[in-house]
Amino acid sequence: MTTVPFMPFQNESDTFTMDKLTVENRMDRISIYGSLDITKDKAGLEHAMLLKRLIDGTIDELKRDKQLPNHISLKEEDIVDNPFL
Repeated sequence: MTTVPFMPFQNESDTFTMDKLTVENRMDRISIYGSLDITKDKAGLEHAMLLKRLIDGTIDELKRDKQLPNHISLKEEDIVDNPFL
């Protein structure tokens, strides 16, 4: 199980992968994509606990923001040419 703290909405660089699930930290959102099997074994329990900590931490951070808007507009990401092609 990961011991690195994930601080939601604090930077544009934190990312981690759990099985085939990827979580990316952004200043205005947390992106979660892929898939994760939570199996009925110790590994599944660890995955479920890690996912719960991620969601609980995100909810706590959102609740702490006293000026949380009703909705934000997501900025489109800049598309850059691949320098290796």
